[in-house]
Amino acid sequence: MLSNQPLAERLRPRDLEGYFGQPHLVGPDSVLRKIIESGNLPSFILWGPPGTGKTTLAGIIATQLKRPFYQLSAVNSGVRDVRESIEKAKSARFFDQPNPVVFIDEIHRFNKSQQDSLLGAVEQGIITLIGATTENPSFEVIPPLLSRCQVFILKPLDDEVLRLMISGALKKDLHLRKYRITIAGDEALVRVAAGDARKLYNALELSVAMELKEAGEDGEVVITDEKVLNHIQNNLVLYDKNGEMHYDIISAFIKSIRGSDPNAAVYYLARMVEGGEDVRFIARRLIILAAEDIGLANPNALMLAQSAFEAVNVTGWPESRIILSEIAIYLALSPKSNSAYMAINNGQGLVKETGNLPVPLHLRNAPTKLMKEQGYGKDYQYAHNYDNNFIYENYLPREIEGRVLYNPGKNNREDEFRSRLRDIWKDKYGY
Repeated sequence: MLSNQPLAERLRPRDLEGYFGQPHLVGPDSVLRKIIESGNLPSFILWGPPGTGKTTLAGIIATQLKRPFYQLSAVNSGVRDVRESIEKAKSARFFDQPNPVVFIDEIHRFNKSQQDSLLGAVEQGIITLIGATTENPSFEVIPPLLSRCQVFILKPLDDEVLRLMISGALKKDLHLRKYRITIAGDEALVRVAAGDARKLYNALELSVAMELKEAGEDGEVVITDEKVLNHIQNNLVLYDKNGEMHYDIISAFIKSIRGSDPNAAVYYLARMVEGGEDVRFIARRLIILAAEDIGLANPNALMLAQSAFEAVNVTGWPESRIILSEIAIYLALSPKSNSAYMAINNGQGLVKETGNLPVPLHLRNAPTKLMKEQGYGKDYQYAHNYDNNFIYENYLPREIEGRVLYNPGKNNREDEFRSRLRDIWKDKYGY
């Protein structure tokens, strides 16, 4: 029988040498490693998807720097818990000793008053705050607190790292080492993990446990891709015991709306409602979808998604589910276009390709006499002085004149845009 303690917990690294992934943060000469080695630890926030090592890294840092370590989860902690931790941290401080570390997991779930209760202790240097979040801290952390914290971004673990973790688990884990386990295929484990160490270990442990039931304690266990997928599908609730389907469900929700299926969209919305998902998380994703997948085919979609976000913020559960249902159905039934999304991608790609090209002189601002003498703003033609508020002019740098970044989508509204572009720009952009 395997241990009751999850494999991910049994194999949690205790030092940086055993820590997997994030070389840009903790590799040789990396920014966070240099900070750790200096001993001058600022308050900071670790932002990244689940299973990328945020909690583990915070613990390793506190241990390596020999700091008292107090851990809270924003899911089940309130202002009182925060204040108690701060008082404990105060009592743990000694003269001329570095600050204790207070680690807040899922700090994005703290409301403003809870975050405010941390601010004074951070400002006064009573504690060093380490926050962990799967959400963009720019949206979820109050500005006064965010301004006093550095933000370090963690990336999903790549396939090579995940494969190293699989082989390492079979060698290092005291329980898995008891059995004859052969990994005949690891592609399914890697795909199921999707960059998440906890998902990887849960899938591996579940697959081994299910195979041991058939092979017996003394039998040989052979893990294949087919077996892994079969065990995960048949034990979805067990596999999701820590809420790890969070990103899978929101992904299915977004893709159902993108695919114009309101029935599937409402189903996945119901899954999130029943699972206690953060209402703002859902509403914010709908704003992004309205811009990315509907865009100029129905510009009203973005305004309605924004209105829905504001509405759920003042309504709360359970009534917010009705608002989310309405906007999800509306977005699913809206015509789709990703032209704005592709346009900015094209624009960024062009900037990376061509660098910082000079702005044409006639478009430059000329606030001084010297600039005017150098030709800044000369011969600029003010569009509103001409018929239909348009004058045929060049606005792009000379080196990329005529490059097309925006391609109208195939929908009624953008068909009109395409027609107008052809009418005013003739052959300049090839519309």
